[in-house]
Amino acid sequence: MLLGRLGRPGAIGKRVVGRGSSRGLAARHHPGPATPRRRPLPGWRSIRGRVAVVITVPICLLLTVAGLAVYGRAEALGDARTTRAEVGLSLRVQALVHQLQRERGLTNGLLGGEKEYRTPLAATRKRVDTALRAMRTERDVEGVIQRHLRRLAAVRTAADRETGGKGAAARTATLLFYTTAVDALNAVDPVADTVTRDDGQLRDGLAALRELAAAKESVALERGLLNGVFAEGAFHGREYLTFTEVRATRVAALARFRQVATAPQLASLKRAFATGDATRATAYERRAEAAADGSALRADAGTWWDAMTVLVDDLYAVQQTVGDDVRDRADDLSRDAELALAAYVLAGTLIATLVAGLAAFASRSLTRPLRTLAEAAHDVARHRLPSAVARIQQSPQDQVEFPEAPPLGGAAEIAEVAESLRQVELTALQLAAQQAGLRRNTTESLANLGRRNQNLVRRQLGLITRLERQELDPDALAELFELDHLATRMRRNAESLLVLAGQNPPRPTAAPADGLEVVQSAVAEVEQYPRVLIAAVEPVRVRGHAVADVAHLLAELLENGLTFSPPTERVEVHGWYEAEDDTYSFAVVDHGIGMSAADKERADARLSGAGEDAFLAAPTRFLGHLVVGRLAHRLGEGAKVHLFDTPGGGLSALLVLPGRLLAPAQPPQPLSTTPPAPAVSALLNGFRAGVARAEARSTPRSTQGASS
Repeated sequence: MLLGRLGRPGAIGKRVVGRGSSRGLAARHHPGPATPRRRPLPGWRSIRGRVAVVITVPICLLLTVAGLAVYGRAEALGDARTTRAEVGLSLRVQALVHQLQRERGLTNGLLGGEKEYRTPLAATRKRVDTALRAMRTERDVEGVIQRHLRRLAAVRTAADRETGGKGAAARTATLLFYTTAVDALNAVDPVADTVTRDDGQLRDGLAALRELAAAKESVALERGLLNGVFAEGAFHGREYLTFTEVRATRVAALARFRQVATAPQLASLKRAFATGDATRATAYERRAEAAADGSALRADAGTWWDAMTVLVDDLYAVQQTVGDDVRDRADDLSRDAELALAAYVLAGTLIATLVAGLAAFASRSLTRPLRTLAEAAHDVARHRLPSAVARIQQSPQDQVEFPEAPPLGGAAEIAEVAESLRQVELTALQLAAQQAGLRRNTTESLANLGRRNQNLVRRQLGLITRLERQELDPDALAELFELDHLATRMRRNAESLLVLAGQNPPRPTAAPADGLEVVQSAVAEVEQYPRVLIAAVEPVRVRGHAVADVAHLLAELLENGLTFSPPTERVEVHGWYEAEDDTYSFAVVDHGIGMSAADKERADARLSGAGEDAFLAAPTRFLGHLVVGRLAHRLGEGAKVHLFDTPGGGLSALLVLPGRLLAPAQPPQPLSTTPPAPAVSALLNGFRAGVARAEARSTPRSTQGASS
């Protein structure tokens, strides 16, 4: 397999740096700068959220109580206004009832034979019609009118055609028609419901108004009934029984009225029944009572009508007085409810504002120092401590400069936490200084050891070369060649140690080298070089300052490909030039066990070579990644190493060199015009697709490409 398999546990000794002292080298990867932490929303997990909940609950309870009180006052105001409107409607309904009662009595007298009633009846009918038109806007009253008075015109016409003494049956039917209509209007009177009223005075006033309406209807019905009887001179059928029932209803209604009426209202009623007309009407009633046996009545219908009309009008005046009293009481209740509602709303608003202000002040006095402390802690974790540690690691001296921390206000407990945080910061800086000094000493020691090993290996190679020139025995010469190969690999490991330590290995070359020579140099530095197949490497010249690094990088890739592929499989090397992007790519292809997508993604991140951290901090199993990444990074912008899956199984590594690392004196030309084999074409197409995916996943440092 290739370099990416260094990410697998247990593969440390078999990777790019896979032997000698290189196994102990590492490069520390500090985590990148922390992304700004978003401030959490207030919730139970934060102090601000808990304070808000603790304060909000009593405020909500207070607002609920205030809201209920305001709602009660608003409901009382609505009831008062509704009552006032209902009383007004009741008085208008009773005005209509009063005119219908008058028309009923006159019509009954006309049917009894009193012709002189025609003129006042006509005037009364006009007033009834006017009252009916005024009630058209009231939906409930309009329904009663439609149901019970739709035959009013027909009844009037029939009454006009009847003659005195011949319409007893018609008189009874007409009386029933008007009485039914009046009862229906009294039933829809809004003041009929008095049980639900909260105010006792208002409830009694409505009850008095209702009972007085019933008493007035009894008096008016008695007037109309006896008006016809007196006009005809005798009772017929059930008329006497109806008379007694009406009188009993009047007596009961007046008794109930006296129970709930006020003293002024009782005085008004007493005055109505104490007039001379009321006395004459009472005398006529006694005459009617005496005619219970059906005997003839000697009574003037006109006198009876006039006396009873005065009594009905007086009762109507009392009814209006009671209605005015009820309406005045409803007005007083409405004004009181308005004032109470305004007072409740104002008091609730002031209390809520005061409590909310105090709660906000208390919350801010607690949460603001905590937020400042949290921001200070975040600043220490994100900026101050990482920057101080970076300065300590980059400084050649072990002098620690402690940054000044701004003082924090707030309670004593918060100040203690801030001081503890400061002590933690100082302790972390001291540890960072100690680690930086230890890291520098270790790195310098390893770099010094690497240079010593490199010098010894160079001297060893020189000695082996002289021995090879002097040796004539083929067997001994073969052993010298093998020793030379081992020394070459030792030199590469020493260079890897210097690369990880951040030192430039002393193996520069100033002359450009051909791409095939670079590949051959890399092949010469791996152990199982006979298994390497240089498939097709298009001509290219690599600049001299990059030759050693490119050869070293390819050698590491080849070493890992040979190590992690079956012994019977070859590792292939391809090279091609992409004129469109002015790049040259080397591909190392094996057919081994492959690598998972997650491991490959992590390996690509380490192969980017952009990190500047010390290698001692990285896990030892990733040392090979760091060597290749450091070499690629040292080659400069545009040089990249990517890992791809090999078609058919295995892993492939692609090294892309930008045009600035290529010598322009001899532009690369194709090795031959013969098209590549299908397998090679498929492999190179896979490289193109993989490069495209890699470019899409990360922001490229320069325009690059890979193709055959």
